[in-house]
Amino acid sequence: MRIEDRTDRQRLVAVVVTYNRLEKLQQTVERLLEAPEADLAAVVVVDNASTDGTGDWLAGLADPRLVLHPSARNVGGAGGFEAGMRHAVAALDPDWILVMDDDARPVPGALTAFHEMDTSEWDAVAAAVYYPGGEICEMNRPSRNPFWHAREFRQTLFGGGRGGFHIEPEDYRGEGRQIDVASFVGLFVSRGAIERVGYPDGRLFVYGEDGLYTLGLSKQGGRILFAPQVVFEHDCSTFEGQRGRFRPLWKVYYYHRNLLLLYRMAAGWMFWPVLLAILPKWLSKVRHHSGERGVFLRLLTRAIGDGLRGRTGVDHGSILTMAETEKTPR
Repeated sequence: MRIEDRTDRQRLVAVVVTYNRLEKLQQTVERLLEAPEADLAAVVVVDNASTDGTGDWLAGLADPRLVLHPSARNVGGAGGFEAGMRHAVAALDPDWILVMDDDARPVPGALTAFHEMDTSEWDAVAAAVYYPGGEICEMNRPSRNPFWHAREFRQTLFGGGRGGFHIEPEDYRGEGRQIDVASFVGLFVSRGAIERVGYPDGRLFVYGEDGLYTLGLSKQGGRILFAPQVVFEHDCSTFEGQRGRFRPLWKVYYYHRNLLLLYRMAAGWMFWPVLLAILPKWLSKVRHHSGERGVFLRLLTRAIGDGLRGRTGVDHGSILTMAETEKTPR
C-alpha cells in the first residue's frame, strides 16, 4: 500500500473542533503545525464558542496555515465538523480532509505515512488510534457492520460483544484492512467521499455523527481503509463522570437517539428485533442515576421517540431544560 520514493503530495487540510479545552488544543495545533506544508496545507480550527480563552489564544497565532472558523454558539462536535469540512472545501480546495477532536493528534511522521500510501482505491482512511500510554484506544477502534458480514454477525450474536464486530488487536500490526465504521479521530476523508455522501449531519450535535457518516459512506459503496501505519494519539483524560453514569445528564438524549439512528442504518430489516434486545439494557441504566431517575427516563424516552422518527433538528436549549435535575429522595 506504499508508493516508494513518491514525491508528489495531495493537498491535505486538517479540521479540528474545540470547546473549552485550551490546553489540549494547544498541544494538537502545535503538533499539526510541526508538519511540513507539503504534508499539511492548512489547519482549520472550529471554536464552538469557547469561554476559556481559546479564541484569544487562536487569534494571537501568526502561522499562515492556521485558519480560524469561530462559531457564535456551541453547535456540538457534529455541527463543528460539518461547518469545518464545508469551510475547508469552499475556501481551501483540499484533495483530502483530516478530522480530529481537540484532544487528538497525529504522532510525528503519521502524515508522511499517509502521503506514502496508494489511496487511489479508497474513499477514506482511518488511522490507528492509541492512548498516550501506548494502549489501543477502544473508543476509536474501527469496526465492520455485523449485519453485512457473516463472520462478524456470528461473533457478535454468540457473545462477542464489541469484540465481535470491532477489528482485532492484531490488525494494528497488519497491513491494513477494509472497514465500515470509523471515528472522527484521525479520519482522512477524500473529496470523492464528500461528493458521494456530502457532509456530516451537524444536527446530531454530539455522539455518533462519525459512525453514521462512515457507515453511510460504506452503504453508498465508498471504501474505507484502516491503515495501522498512520498513528494517532488520543488524550481523552478529560472525560467526566463515572462508569455507567452520564455527565452532564443531557448527554443521555444525544447518546441514545443517535445510537438508535446508527442501529437502524446498520441493521436494516433486522432493526426491530435489535430494538427489542437493546431497550431493556438501556432502561437498566437508570440504576446508575440515583436522585435523578425521573430526568434520566424523560431524556431516554424522548431520545427513543425522536430516534424512531429520525428527528435530529432538536433545539439544544430544550434538551438542557429537560435535563434539569429534579429534587427527589435518594
